[in-house]
Amino acid sequence: MATTKKPTRSRKAKKTTPTFKQKLLTLSYKLFFAMIVLFGIALVFVDIHIRQQFEGKRWAVPAKVFARPLELYAGLPLSIDDLKIELRGLGYQFVSKVTQPGQAEFSTTKAIIYSRGFNFPDGNEHAQQLVLDFFNDQLTNISTYQGNQIPVVRLEPILVGGIYPLNNEDRDLIQLQEAPQGLLDALIAIEDRDYYEHIGISPKGIARAMWINIKAGSFVQGGSTLTQQLIKNFYLNSDRNLARKLMEIPMAMLLELHYSKDEILEAYLNEIYVGQEGARAIHGFGLASNYYFAQPIQELKLHQVALLAGLVKGPSYYDPRRHPERSKRRRDLVLKVLNEQNSITDSQYKQAVAMPLGIVKRASLLKGAYPAYLDLVKRQLRETYRDQDLNSEGLRVFTSLNPIAQNKAEAALVNTISKLEKRHGSKIKQLQGSMVVTEPQTGEVIAIVGGRQTRYQGFNRALDAIRPIGSLVKPAVYLTAIEQGYTLISKVDDSPYTLTMKDGQVWSPENFNHQSHGMVPLHQAIAHSYNLATARLGMALGLDKVINTLQRLGVTRPMDAFPSLLLGAQGLSPMEVATMYQTIAANGFQMPLRSIRMVTDNAGQELSSYPFQLKQTISSNSIHLLQYMMQETARSGTARSIYQHLPANINAAGKTGTSDQQRDSWFAGFTGNRLAIVWLGQDDNASLPLTGSSGALQAWIDYMATETLEPFVAASPEGIEYLWIDQQSGQLSVEHCTGAQQIPFLLGTGPTLAVDCVGQYNDPVSQSINWVKQLFR
Repeated sequence: MATTKKPTRSRKAKKTTPTFKQKLLTLSYKLFFAMIVLFGIALVFVDIHIRQQFEGKRWAVPAKVFARPLELYAGLPLSIDDLKIELRGLGYQFVSKVTQPGQAEFSTTKAIIYSRGFNFPDGNEHAQQLVLDFFNDQLTNISTYQGNQIPVVRLEPILVGGIYPLNNEDRDLIQLQEAPQGLLDALIAIEDRDYYEHIGISPKGIARAMWINIKAGSFVQGGSTLTQQLIKNFYLNSDRNLARKLMEIPMAMLLELHYSKDEILEAYLNEIYVGQEGARAIHGFGLASNYYFAQPIQELKLHQVALLAGLVKGPSYYDPRRHPERSKRRRDLVLKVLNEQNSITDSQYKQAVAMPLGIVKRASLLKGAYPAYLDLVKRQLRETYRDQDLNSEGLRVFTSLNPIAQNKAEAALVNTISKLEKRHGSKIKQLQGSMVVTEPQTGEVIAIVGGRQTRYQGFNRALDAIRPIGSLVKPAVYLTAIEQGYTLISKVDDSPYTLTMKDGQVWSPENFNHQSHGMVPLHQAIAHSYNLATARLGMALGLDKVINTLQRLGVTRPMDAFPSLLLGAQGLSPMEVATMYQTIAANGFQMPLRSIRMVTDNAGQELSSYPFQLKQTISSNSIHLLQYMMQETARSGTARSIYQHLPANINAAGKTGTSDQQRDSWFAGFTGNRLAIVWLGQDDNASLPLTGSSGALQAWIDYMATETLEPFVAASPEGIEYLWIDQQSGQLSVEHCTGAQQIPFLLGTGPTLAVDCVGQYNDPVSQSINWVKQLFR
């Protein structure tokens, strides 16, 4: 019997279920791998970011604004005191013996200065010792210390301000080779002694910081290398937390991977935060040296660089102005560490710790000292440049600011206000003022004072205070009369005047002394600032013609054709008044007032220049007659107090102005080389116990008395003739007759009848005071 086998099933391997630990381990591997991949991707992006920012435009560098450079040559009107003003602005040290750049020594008639040199757009001025000889407030000779004659040399210009980015960070970029070796040694000694050995991080420093943090129970120390500090400031933020600290480590190592130690150190020197001035953050040691010592970094000594290195740990905590004792202890610690590391000798250490801090009282001296002028520069720059370019591209702006004139203008305005407040007491509670000073023949603005608080960066009265100009408008009225055929001896009516206007309002102007003078010659009406004569004359000429004259003098502001315009109801700023009087001083040539000479990029390549521009809008003959009348105002009219204080030969021309109810005191006047506009008043528009003569004119005189003035010479045009006129009759006279005055006329417009003055002759004293003959012969 046959047997059969039962079919058998194929045996399958028994499936084992992973344990929990196995699953967790697998997941950990995957997560770890994913994290490695993500970390690698993140590292690539971080690496790209680091290189792009480090190799691109690292900082938004503000535009730097410079004053005009002082050009020295034999014959320059310059006193030793004026030179000292300039050198103080440059942060020079006055010493008994000059040994290095940035120093000066003085005797009674000699100055020896060691200039720093400067890279001007048109060439370099090298640092050198200069010997300057003076006599009677004039520079008579320039030579090198070796005795070689120098025909002309420029000092470096004063840095007066900057245009800062939105983050308000300010810095002066330097190269590594410009930094004193002592600064580099001090930084490395006190902040990162293993800098040239580590790869961006210091394990020893991290371990030390961890131990201190554990003991403190909080995050109090970071143990950062210089590279990590640069990462924190340049790429991250200053928050003290673990996440930021962990980010520093790979970023620092990447930075060290791509760049040399010297490149990183140079970036650190320019990036590190070292102080605060109001809203402006001081970054980098290039700016810090000027901010704390008013010296370029190349000139700093051992005790100074040690102080700067010590500030890195806490610029606010160790601020030498607020905490001098604390700052000195920190500085001396830096010096001690340098000595212990044999970077300096025992003798150097003892000498350095004995030195005072030497911090300048004012931050940066003149940097930011002239906010009103800087305000004008910014406004004129924004006509051409974007804000982004001005606050980030490191532009260099060369201006016409004259620090010597600015210093004198400020002192004159502030001193005059103080004297007036003492004289009038409670009648003047908060007197304010402003001043604009220009070069009459070029239109360059050389000084602006925006208020009695000359360093205040707020309301700029020189540009923005729109105040009624009072009698400063009158030259436009009388110039219009000349152009319409009036002569200087034409009679005008100064009798009481009432005008009923279309709306029924009645306008009844009065003279300042409430008296009238009947028929008076044109030139006397403006010299004595008669309101009645001016009102009648202006209405006879036509308001539209007077407005046209004002526009040709340079006034661009819209003006309403109201009768009160003739007596100065129109409001203008001091800057607008300066534009108007600039045209008068420049013989009828209208020229834009300029504060900027040139703009360059940070490498010194010229981007734009602001050349001298002019356009004749008033005939030279007409303006000559007006200049004569304004000189007469200074000689015998409302501004006659000028010659109680200034030399008789300066031939000043000007006009006083007092607005309605004596709310504003004005004076506008010029000599051959200076035009100045002064306004005094109160911001609340209150009345003053002042006129133009007793207020603003006094500040103008105080300023001009400190300047070396050139006489105003009004050359007589071809179409002008001078005739001797009898002042009483207005008829022709001769030089020696009593009451004769030499007066200019357009050819063919003078009188034809002559007065008989037989037996009536001027004595020698009277002849000697005939100033007109001297001025216009």
